[in-house]
Amino acid sequence: MKEEVKEWINQSIDELETAKISFESKKYKASAFWCQQSVEKAFKAVMLEKSGKIIKTHDLVFLGKEINLPAELLKKAKELTQAYIYARYPSISEPENIRKIVSGFLEYTKEILEWTKKKL
Repeated sequence: MKEEVKEWINQSIDELETAKISFESKKYKASAFWCQQSVEKAFKAVMLEKSGKIIKTHDLVFLGKEINLPAELLKKAKELTQAYIYARYPSISEPENIRKIVSGFLEYTKEILEWTKKKL
């Protein structure tokens, strides 16, 4: 594995840890943001490993398709792409059940990272 790929995947792992810490601190919007970032970096690590380049976008569905992410994980990536807005836009209302939603995002992130690690 190339050094640059290691840097991307290590950043992804660090951001998952940050998402967990944010969740435990009841910072659910921040946790959602870091879940999205973690998956984005993992996808870019796979892309870099396979093609030697990355595409600058935050759209996890687009990136997932580029690396042939399985359909069931692609659906979860779509939800994580939408989750990004919770932390980015203060005018977006926080859902009543945000704790439960973000708990799901953490699980999706772990699942997707396991898949990406197998591809590296």
